[in-house]
Amino acid sequence: MSLPGTYVLVVYMRQDAKVSIGRLGSFRFPTGYYLYVGSARGPGGLGARVARHLRQSAHAHWHIDYLLQEASVVEVWKAPSTRKLECLWAEAMLSMPNAKKNVRGFGSSDCGCPTHLIHFSSLPSLDAFARLLSAFGSEVKLCRQSLAEPKEGE
Repeated sequence: MSLPGTYVLVVYMRQDAKVSIGRLGSFRFPTGYYLYVGSARGPGGLGARVARHLRQSAHAHWHIDYLLQEASVVEVWKAPSTRKLECLWAEAMLSMPNAKKNVRGFGSSDCGCPTHLIHFSSLPSLDAFARLLSAFGSEVKLCRQSLAEPKEGE
């Protein structure tokens, strides 16, 4: 998918971990799901950006790269759009039941959002998120890309 758009990396943290996130500092990340909202506006669009996040890289460029050294992407939710929707999606996600901010400024150093990384103890529903986006004025068709399923006890 070479179109620009917005995506959510659904990341699973199997066990509590302390992770250093570049200049933001070190933070404790409890077990659970972390939903990271990002946008892809450059060459290659959504396909290239998501593929870049899914590759294990020794060089951390974005905040999410540091977290992905300790956790796994299990799903990607994405929608092509020429509109910049990243902040709206993060705001909508923060309003979901049981959403928790873990690291202030994570993924949002170029905007005024409190964070683009939201923690949930259990995986929220893509359908519920899509309905919420609609209520927030973002009518998009979300696609799900499933990856590795977390295994119980790991």
